[in-house]
Amino acid sequence: MSNVAQILRAKLNQAVYTVVPDASVFEALTIMAEKNIGALPVVSLGQLVGIVSERNYARKVALAGRASRDTPVADIMDERVWRVTPHDSRERCMALMTEKRVRHLAVIDDGRLAGLISIGDVVKDTIAEQQFTIDQLERYIAGVRG
Repeated sequence: MSNVAQILRAKLNQAVYTVVPDASVFEALTIMAEKNIGALPVVSLGQLVGIVSERNYARKVALAGRASRDTPVADIMDERVWRVTPHDSRERCMALMTEKRVRHLAVIDDGRLAGLISIGDVVKDTIAEQQFTIDQLERYIAGVRG
């Protein structure tokens, strides 16, 4: 069973990109596009204060007829950020994401933001573990028959 630390290590891009509340939504979208990510933790004075995602943009800027260059991230971010630690299990992450209907979890280690995991990261880890089990069973069966 994997934990959050293992999921973070398996990510291709382990860097933690953030944005400040005063940044424009356009700036946040630019970072997300350049880094091919769907959400950014919002950090102020070293503290996690929210999360902004493509979904926030779609619902609170594009559909509301606002301008992304004139709208600060603070106006559209979710202030409630669900958090896990590196020691939490993949199953806990899946349960939390399902229960809270969120796609991203902030990883907090010793009081600091250590990363962000997405539902895609959790699913990828689940599939990798299942594939490993299948491979082991196929080897076992081949060995028994051989």
